[in-house]
Amino acid sequence: MTKSVFQRPKYLKNVPFHYCPGCGHSIIHRLIAEVIEELDIGGITIGVPPAGCAVLAYDYFDVDMGEAAHGRGCAVATGIKRILPDRIVFSYQGDGDIAAIGTAETIHAANRGENITVIFVNNSCYGMTGGQMAPTTVLGQKTTTTPGGRTAPMHGTPIDLSQMIALARGSVYIERTSVHSVRHILKTKKALMKAFTAQMNGKGFSLVEILSPCPTNWKLSPVEAFAHIEKEITKTFPLKVIKDEIDANRQGSP
Repeated sequence: MTKSVFQRPKYLKNVPFHYCPGCGHSIIHRLIAEVIEELDIGGITIGVPPAGCAVLAYDYFDVDMGEAAHGRGCAVATGIKRILPDRIVFSYQGDGDIAAIGTAETIHAANRGENITVIFVNNSCYGMTGGQMAPTTVLGQKTTTTPGGRTAPMHGTPIDLSQMIALARGSVYIERTSVHSVRHILKTKKALMKAFTAQMNGKGFSLVEILSPCPTNWKLSPVEAFAHIEKEITKTFPLKVIKDEIDANRQGSP
């Protein structure tokens, strides 16, 4: 008798990913699909992918999906949630999207306490367009626009968007996780579960930042990229719960 050791999540389509080998998006997609299935919210979930590497996310998730212009994930998600308040709405955004062109939309959605869930994938570069420096590029990191490495005097320091969002009064749950090891993948799933549950309970704005490898633009092998997160990226972006008020007696905006 054979025993099944792998089963595709119900809400993840049976199609091959277009992502590069070692990219974290594939792992994160599976985790989201598992959470949606385990919470039994597939029929009421709406995802909002952005411009970026995950622009084709609607090809992979078997739930209703929209699409947002670059950086406008939180704005589109807000509109959907306000029109359809009984739906579970999440945006899926990269660091170049959410921490650059989309900073204003994100901060104001958090400050208003919009009852949405934001998944923030941080690979410290603009992945889709050629590996340019992003707001989250760490000091010393070489990119196509910082071939000598990012320096504070020339390029400024990396933006810690999650810490900024935590200051917004309408945000209730902010956590930074990673997918560079099995242990951290499990922690990421737990954080996603908590964020979606917060929305289901009407608590307000939740965000999970996920450190993700980009072997192609980092010029590393997949194994080296996972190690790089542990050795370097977490020095700038430590893994931790940044804010947790989901048990407080409060409600998000309608």
